[in-house]
Amino acid sequence: MKPDFDLTIVLTRIEEAIRPYPKAAMFELAERGYNSVFEQLISCIISIRTLDETTIPVSLRLFDVARTPEQLLQLSPAALAELLFGTQYPEQKAYTMLGIAKRTVEEFNGNIPADFETLMSFKGVGPKCANLTLGVATGQSAISVDIHVHRVTNRWGLVRTQQPEQTLKVLETLVPVAQWIDINRLLMPFGKHLCTGRLPHCSTCPVLAWCEQVGVTEHR
Repeated sequence: MKPDFDLTIVLTRIEEAIRPYPKAAMFELAERGYNSVFEQLISCIISIRTLDETTIPVSLRLFDVARTPEQLLQLSPAALAELLFGTQYPEQKAYTMLGIAKRTVEEFNGNIPADFETLMSFKGVGPKCANLTLGVATGQSAISVDIHVHRVTNRWGLVRTQQPEQTLKVLETLVPVAQWIDINRLLMPFGKHLCTGRLPHCSTCPVLAWCEQVGVTEHR
């Protein structure tokens, strides 16, 4: 990594650069009032392999019908899958959500504990969704690594990892706890709109001075 790399300055510049762009889906939904642990977890399931442009309207459509585990359990798998139309793997996600709702009612009296191990114990929930749910819904310090965070931090040279799970572990050792939630909040839209997978906007990037441009062969 370049010796003058300063994460605080980098994140500050990125926050200004992404201001014209939509917020990451989970943060947008939280601002609209869908900020319970259950709602955030369900929206994160919706978001798997699905663009934010689809995640938000599908989440809103579902929450118009069911915002609690009890309400969700009133839906059949087919009816729930229909509400999830537009997302990837709607039938599979419907069964995952119904399993989460059933356990939440039976084991936790309708309220999911805000606990990483508990969230990870639900079938279909991985570290990304567990951490993002905790960070957005409860303000807990958590780093969520999606494809954008993984790509951007490797491109900077901040980490040198092959998988998002590896990136998560390294970032937890490098990033101050107070900035953990900012990693996904800022780097997801930054990676989607500016530091893109193909032809990143290096010529106008606000943090180019700190970036090693690992793997970049062509850019705008």
